[in-house]
Amino acid sequence: MSGLSTDLITPAYGIRSLADVLPAVVQALGVPGGRPGGLDLPAAPAYVVFLIDGLGAEQLTRYAEDAPYLASLMETPGTATVPSTTAVSLTSLGTGLLPGAHGVVGYTSRIPGTTDLLNALHWPASVEPHRWQPHETVFGALADRGKGATVVTKREFFGSGLTAVSQRGAEFVAAERAGERIAGAVEASRRSGIVYLYDSDLDWTGHKHGVNSAEWLQQLAMLDAEAERLRDELPAHVRLLVVADHGMVDSPLADRIDVDDEPALRDGLVMLGGEARFRHLYARSGAAEDVAETWRAVLGERAEVRTRAEATEWFGPIADSVAPRIGDVVVAARGTNAVMAAREFPKEGMLVGMHGSLTAEEMLIPILVD
Repeated sequence: MSGLSTDLITPAYGIRSLADVLPAVVQALGVPGGRPGGLDLPAAPAYVVFLIDGLGAEQLTRYAEDAPYLASLMETPGTATVPSTTAVSLTSLGTGLLPGAHGVVGYTSRIPGTTDLLNALHWPASVEPHRWQPHETVFGALADRGKGATVVTKREFFGSGLTAVSQRGAEFVAAERAGERIAGAVEASRRSGIVYLYDSDLDWTGHKHGVNSAEWLQQLAMLDAEAERLRDELPAHVRLLVVADHGMVDSPLADRIDVDDEPALRDGLVMLGGEARFRHLYARSGAAEDVAETWRAVLGERAEVRTRAEATEWFGPIADSVAPRIGDVVVAARGTNAVMAAREFPKEGMLVGMHGSLTAEEMLIPILVD
């Protein structure tokens, strides 16, 4: 068992979650028709929202000396949405909706009526993004009201399925490096109410080397310097808001279990999805309760196992069209445990750092304003 706390975090929906961030920005901009929520931000004519993929509040607090600027802004952390993974979080951020409403419910999830998985980071051409996620984004709503919304990101993300479901309606500006991101954001802040920047390098480094690695700490220091430089170059009246989509844990080999090492874990299953820290289990008709009981018996304290009906507080109210995308049973790893499925997801075995579950290390995120 892991040395980390096994307690799971309840998402702070409607209070201080990632889904509350952009609606709060809209309120702070003074745009009529915004949705009030529990997150209160200072009024300003424009906001630059800088999302650092993989920077949990627990890690920022632990390594404050490596990120003095960001750490100096730390207040009460917020929470990611569930599962604590990029595709779900970015869609909740961009729409202001919970996963049970917007329908992006995992890194991989079942395409209803099929035995195929939708990989939300490598969106399949067979699935129309606007049908999968039909709701208006906050970016689109602002643009329609003449306030302007700009996304500054790598060109490779233009036109992706995830971009379409989470950021459609925004103006897109290509920026491959930190200097280009800063210049693009400063310029865009002169014409847009919201400017959104995204950086994936910390997450990538954590997956490859781990969140306790020298490589991760070096990347954190570089991002801290980038954020401080961005603040220095932005006009004084523009607010900078730094957030993250999730944190991360390192999962040692000793804390990993593969479903094929425990044959009973395949009983009653049609397929499985999600990722190692948060599994969606799709059961044969009528088998969900038996599947849940088997997984509870095998995993014990290593994971929290819930049926879909028991997981509403994780996903928020679940729309009828979204329900079959969610596993009949969902499995959230505790501590630093991971549920591997090498047959379906062989590349997961190469990861050092992981996320997706509801531990403090993964769920608590910084919400920093300067």
